[in-house]
Amino acid sequence: MTIFLIVLLAALVFEYINGFHDAANAIATVVSTKVLTPRQAIALAAFFNLLGALMGTAVATTIGKGLVDTSYVTMVTIFSGLMGAIIWNLITWWLGLPSSSSHALIGGLCGAALASAKGDWNVMTWASVDAKGAAAGLWPKVVLPMLTSPVIGFIGGALLMFLLTMLIHRFTPRTVNGIFGKLQLVSAAFMGHSHGSNDAQKTMGIIALALFTGTKSGVFDHLPPWAAFLHTPTFEVHQWVVITCALVMAAGTAAGGWRIIRTMGHKMVRLQPVHGFAAETTAAAIIHFASTAGIPLSTTHAISTSIMGVGAAKRFGAVKWGVVERIVWAWVLTLPVCGLIGYFTEKACNAFGYQ
Repeated sequence: MTIFLIVLLAALVFEYINGFHDAANAIATVVSTKVLTPRQAIALAAFFNLLGALMGTAVATTIGKGLVDTSYVTMVTIFSGLMGAIIWNLITWWLGLPSSSSHALIGGLCGAALASAKGDWNVMTWASVDAKGAAAGLWPKVVLPMLTSPVIGFIGGALLMFLLTMLIHRFTPRTVNGIFGKLQLVSAAFMGHSHGSNDAQKTMGIIALALFTGTKSGVFDHLPPWAAFLHTPTFEVHQWVVITCALVMAAGTAAGGWRIIRTMGHKMVRLQPVHGFAAETTAAAIIHFASTAGIPLSTTHAISTSIMGVGAAKRFGAVKWGVVERIVWAWVLTLPVCGLIGYFTEKACNAFGYQ
């Protein structure tokens, strides 16, 4: 039981860090355009993150049972995967780099599972079909979206900005800022909701996996009757898990993430309300589709590339490509670095007798 409580604590720590690490995803543009103050923007994001987190469990199911062979997963495996994600998130937050919490968690879990399976790469579910006949596994749910979503975000942001420019070119800047200042409140809320609907579910999936693993291994066999809610003989996401993760992510978002907000909102490209509206609307639509399809998408990739696309539509040189290069390197390194941390954390735990 102690190991489960440690895993649960680590999962909630990850969720809290995810909240303030990825807070910039929902509010960087609305802060940089001065439509809302930082405190107002964080309150807006926290509220809509909470609402979004309560909307479904498709992504949680993908994370919990669609990426690795659960027969090799132990409590130590889950803990090791979480440590890979937590350590990388804290490093990138400190450096002010908007990296993917989703890929950090997936990389950590895969690395830890590989160590648990004694180096057998077949422990990872590369491609399969779920009970509904839909594509599942790492390739269709993680790798392919990782490659395509930045492209879609960049092109989508640029196209929407181009269309908006054609519509507003006859209006004065004051009129445009007034209209899109109000519209950006809607797009920021949509972005916060979409972020919550995707990112909060990842931790729900991890906790559900821990409950399933604990039940299977007998961790909960001697608990009193009142603790029967912990028994999960089949993989499912209980309502108490959904509510807990939603609240913790909202609390983390409320704590803010100023280092990353500065990078996304000010250092990549200078934004006006119309640009913020275009970037947020594009990214939120992409993330919403991914959540519906059960894809654990990187919300960071979606909003970052949407901002780049909007900036490039304004003027290609308006984007500070040196900053973009640092961000892309963080994206490239996330999966392998977190995988290595998860792998060696599992090995270290095994060396001290924890299996």
